[in-house]
Amino acid sequence: MMRRRTLLAAAGAGALASVLATGTARADSTIAVDPSIDYGTWEGWGTSLAWWANVWGGRVDYADVFADLFFTDKWTTLNGKSLPGLNLNIARYNLGACSWNSVNGATMVASPNIPGYKQIEGYWQEWGNEDPASSNWKWSADAAQRAMLIKATQRGAKSELFANSPMWWMCVNHNPSGAPNRLQNNLQAWNYRQHASHMAAVALYAKQNWGVNFASVEPFNEPSASYWYANGIQEGCYMSRDVQAAVLPYVRSELDSRGLKSTLIAASDETSIDDARATWSAFNSSTRAVVDRVNVHGYQVGGGPRLSLYDEVVTTSGKRLWSSETGNGDAGGFSMAASLLADLNSLHPTAWAYWQPLDTNPSWAMIQYTPPSGTTAATVGAVQTKYYLMAHFSRHIRPGMKIIHTGDSNAAAAFDEAANKLVIVAANPSTTTLTNLTFDLSGFSTVTGRSGAVSRWNTGAGDNYTARSATLNGKSLTIPVNARCVQTVEVEGVFK
Repeated sequence: MMRRRTLLAAAGAGALASVLATGTARADSTIAVDPSIDYGTWEGWGTSLAWWANVWGGRVDYADVFADLFFTDKWTTLNGKSLPGLNLNIARYNLGACSWNSVNGATMVASPNIPGYKQIEGYWQEWGNEDPASSNWKWSADAAQRAMLIKATQRGAKSELFANSPMWWMCVNHNPSGAPNRLQNNLQAWNYRQHASHMAAVALYAKQNWGVNFASVEPFNEPSASYWYANGIQEGCYMSRDVQAAVLPYVRSELDSRGLKSTLIAASDETSIDDARATWSAFNSSTRAVVDRVNVHGYQVGGGPRLSLYDEVVTTSGKRLWSSETGNGDAGGFSMAASLLADLNSLHPTAWAYWQPLDTNPSWAMIQYTPPSGTTAATVGAVQTKYYLMAHFSRHIRPGMKIIHTGDSNAAAAFDEAANKLVIVAANPSTTTLTNLTFDLSGFSTVTGRSGAVSRWNTGAGDNYTARSATLNGKSLTIPVNARCVQTVEVEGVFK
């Protein structure tokens, strides 16, 4: 992902500039919130656990702190600073591809460029025996990431199992970073089922032994991308679309044979909207029938045929759609917020996940850290503004709410019909001009607030998720939003 992220950062900046420039929010703008149009029930917010959980999941001084910060809404102290918990409720667990044993004289071939903390140890370490109770399986592997998965589960998160690469011995060159050449399939044809078996066995073992019931399994990670090669800096594996189509039925059969018939299959976690659409178009009806949910990554940064993908996947095929991984190199976070708003307005996923809230790159991080090196332990660095901007979304738009129409690329709305609460998150893309945003709520039958009062929070212009207030004027709400700021409002007493 670091390789992928480096390549996309420059291109993403231009795409985001286009997204922000075409937004309709500007000084004295009115946005009509329309509850008659909704885009599905929100499932939640998430993060991948690799690689930060591999570094911090086993740290007695920080593991619970980070688990509380990311997977609860509690205000938690990190290095003397009180931070609002992000309240993420989806943990994406990375099934590793590495082991350091010898099998009949064969050993893993490691890229010379992959750092140790990105090498995730897998469980099926020798191909001779498929029985998970045999010595060919090592269930003590990946202790740190697994510990964080359990902590997230204990805090109420649901989980997804995904793989950046099959186990090294399933790969043509025994290298879990990729083949010698880009766009070269690296999963051996005789191991299609074995890759599925490894994932299904881990899903069952987790349910029986860890208290973790994986809601879904995703056997691929950006399989059509050209980032994966033998000298790469992480685990990765190119798989052509015909290989993906061959593997997916095995995933279903291996899960079913273990009594995991309710476990969903997601595919294909392509890096861009264009790749996701091309992959879905390449799948025939029988392959599509195996897929319960389409996962796509957000690295096209507001671009690509988002609405077309939604129409093909959700409207036409009746499948779920998640934006399962996104990240970018803007430490200030405004471009992340803008990209997220673009997703909610045109891609219409029912869940959204950030790649790494803890990252070694300060531009990509919500919280920066220095990775371990030799005998030197990892250290925690700065909390970036991006962290507070994430809170505007994940603390307020909650599972069970309906994402409803705003018609504005810089504003998203969610409605909790059971609690009679409306949530609006809005951004001002201007670099210089204060925007007075008026929200027209006349589409609702009743709007009262709390005796006319409305809660709001602001990040930007010196604020970091700072609580403010606003006042309703009948069914109209006007808030001032400074340049490059994001605000969240919660309006109570709202009836459809």
